[in-house]
Amino acid sequence: MFLYGSHTSSDRKEVQESARFPTIHATQTGSDVTEVPVAHCFGPASQKKRFCCVCRKHLEGSSALRCEVCELHVHSDCAPFSVSDCRFCHQDGGQDIDTYQHHWREGNMSSGARCEVCRRTCSSSDVLAGMRCEWCGITAHASCYIIIPPECSMGRLQNMILHPSCVRICSRNFSKMHCYRISENSQHSEMDNLDDVDTPSPVTSKETQSTGSPDTGKQTLKVFDGDDAAKRNQFRLVSIPRIIKNEEVVEASLRAFYISDEPQDYELQSYSQQGLFTDDIINRNGTPDNKPIFKDTVSDSWVLRSKPKETEVVKIYSSSRKVEVTSVTAGKSSTVDSILKEVLPRIEKQNENPADFNLVEVFMSSKQVQRQVLSGQEILLEKLQEIRKTSLRQMNQTRFYIEESRNRVAQVNLLLGGFPTQLEKEEYTHLLSEHLSVKSHLVTITHVYSEQGAVVLQISCFSEAERVYMLAKDTTISSKQLYSLVIPEIMQSKLAKGSCPLLVFVNPKSGGLKGREILYSFRKLLNPHQVFELTSGGPLPGLHTFRDVPHFRILVCGGDGTVGWVLGVLESIRHKIACPEPAISIIPLGTGNDLARVLRWGAGYSGEDPYNILLSVDEAEEVQMDRWTILLDAQEMTEDGKENGFLEPPKIVHMNNYFGLGIDAELSLDFHHAREEDPDKFNSRFHNKGVYVKVGLQKLSHTRNLHKDIRLQVDKQDVELRSIEGLIFLNIPSWGSGADLWGSDSESRFGRPRIDDGMLEVVGVTGVVHMGQVQSGMRSGIRIAQGSYIRITVNKPIPVQVDGEPWIQSPGQIIISAAGPKVRMLRKSKTKQKKQSGSLKEGRSESPAPSDGGQ
Repeated sequence: MFLYGSHTSSDRKEVQESARFPTIHATQTGSDVTEVPVAHCFGPASQKKRFCCVCRKHLEGSSALRCEVCELHVHSDCAPFSVSDCRFCHQDGGQDIDTYQHHWREGNMSSGARCEVCRRTCSSSDVLAGMRCEWCGITAHASCYIIIPPECSMGRLQNMILHPSCVRICSRNFSKMHCYRISENSQHSEMDNLDDVDTPSPVTSKETQSTGSPDTGKQTLKVFDGDDAAKRNQFRLVSIPRIIKNEEVVEASLRAFYISDEPQDYELQSYSQQGLFTDDIINRNGTPDNKPIFKDTVSDSWVLRSKPKETEVVKIYSSSRKVEVTSVTAGKSSTVDSILKEVLPRIEKQNENPADFNLVEVFMSSKQVQRQVLSGQEILLEKLQEIRKTSLRQMNQTRFYIEESRNRVAQVNLLLGGFPTQLEKEEYTHLLSEHLSVKSHLVTITHVYSEQGAVVLQISCFSEAERVYMLAKDTTISSKQLYSLVIPEIMQSKLAKGSCPLLVFVNPKSGGLKGREILYSFRKLLNPHQVFELTSGGPLPGLHTFRDVPHFRILVCGGDGTVGWVLGVLESIRHKIACPEPAISIIPLGTGNDLARVLRWGAGYSGEDPYNILLSVDEAEEVQMDRWTILLDAQEMTEDGKENGFLEPPKIVHMNNYFGLGIDAELSLDFHHAREEDPDKFNSRFHNKGVYVKVGLQKLSHTRNLHKDIRLQVDKQDVELRSIEGLIFLNIPSWGSGADLWGSDSESRFGRPRIDDGMLEVVGVTGVVHMGQVQSGMRSGIRIAQGSYIRITVNKPIPVQVDGEPWIQSPGQIIISAAGPKVRMLRKSKTKQKKQSGSLKEGRSESPAPSDGGQ
């Protein structure tokens, strides 16, 4: 029996079984069960009840992390012992893999998950149990999943998932956080020290003293796993009885580092200047039954070492897939070249020249997969001993691959934005040379998006790509910070016939913290390369990535303003993409969400299961929607009340929902100013509406004669206005968080409003009270006109708002007309999906069903 930390006897039994039988656990820390070495992207864990995939204990009340791409949950101090076994989401450089196997992850499943094989419940809320594929979502018992065919079909969402075989990215020198455009600013500070095992503190130092109380009969040791940990003072605490065998101390130390090797292959050395201690650490003159006893005077710090060996068996893997091809015995004279000559005949490459192959050392650390090509004359046994002396944990996370020696052609694509807009390609080239000193023979501008002030670079050198990427983030041009993103390449020729991948945009600033959780959920359910955070370059990076995809759909997670943002950028680059009119669906995260209401996506996101949302998107129906251009022609600009002789150019904006003048826009403007003063308070729809009501009450005593300050023409016909304080032009039958401003009553002189009829509805309101009555459903607005071409003459500065974005408009002409072709939107089907019994996510455990992918 051994003790370590504060685990109970039942805990010790569970940990002991986990260490002795690593092959039954998909997330075991050993490298043997890892399919493909892919680094994790750790972020802060949620508050849901989860279990650590390393120590198998619950995470409640502890500092915890989760992978942003797969379902790996770990304690912060357990993260260094997790291997890089994340999902393989793209071809890295020259790889070419078409079939993908299930990516099994153990535990942390919903309570209703059922086994794909025996159909019985396979989850547990008390322990880490059951297996789930992180691609298709099927679940199974640990004893059942091994008989499931290995190839994964990607499940029910297969037609909207961007298949990994279609995505290529050269990720060398870039972490997965960079490749997936995951912001590192939002991560916890402890993630900067993932390789730290235990950082000593005053409390820890006190607890690690070996001179414990005689009543406890125990002592606690500091154990280092190698020279590197000893230099950095990063240790594990091992609590042991004072009466214990030497082998049991070694076994307890191995378990502290999650190493499942045999204890007789290891020994402890005292961490002091006196050098090696083996059996001398045990006082074997102690008891009659020869039970060894630790001396009270023995050092409390020890280094766990691997005993030197004359020969060692080494497993060699082929290519980048987990295909164990052979095991070789490395002796004192075994060079890398001799190992290659021995291995090649065993993998049916006896006619190949060994000089055309390399032996590659791959370290699957918790932060990043590191590769090193070994030289031909290097003694492999000495290499193994060197790694173990540096860190046993590193050795436990290291593999050796045999690969063809070929020069990898670098082709890194970077999108750089934040440049001045409306410049020519030569001008952007000059800016790159002046501010980033790019090497013209290595860097080529492949795409220019002048309206967004962005360019795409193709770089044929990894080090140059890394330099440009990092330098751009610290560069400012014309008082504007540049941004840089690593862009994947979608190989259109490898897309499956009939597939319609989903391009997801998430605005994490909308909906409080819900946007952050949605972002995480979609990175797990889909390929993270198809999920884009709008705070990192806006919609352009995603649309550029999907430029060659012939058919795709878009899901926008945000408010109506976010939808308009995406539609605006799509309109500006429509002629540069293969699918110029992708259909757009919405997850409403804003305050009003009027467009989402009209399209049946709801009044606001309230925690619905993201998987069911994706099913709804897949089954949604396409509808057409009008879009409008508003030309605001301001008069001569003035400064200090004097004309300066300079004319402001016309301002052009696009409108999807509605355009308001007067009291409606004035309330929006006051709300906008309040939010700018203290944005942190505006993180819930309830609070936002409360502020809106407060602003409205302050306007009750004000009188405005809007009809005297403007002139209205509809379809070139003058329209006489009644005494009103606000004028609103509607494209959709929802305004002010779901109010029916036009009304449902039929009237012979007006047609029934539609979002695709090419007509705007013109409505007036008499004041704040009238607006409140409309929003409460007591009244409707004053119907004024319907038309497709609107001209407004404004005689004095007036508040205006377009889709909730307000400003003060100078006197002049305002013209509203159709903005080219209609846009395609997705409207949620009225047919409700059949609810699964049990958990919301239980649907993922069912057998994969075919999908039409929206075709």
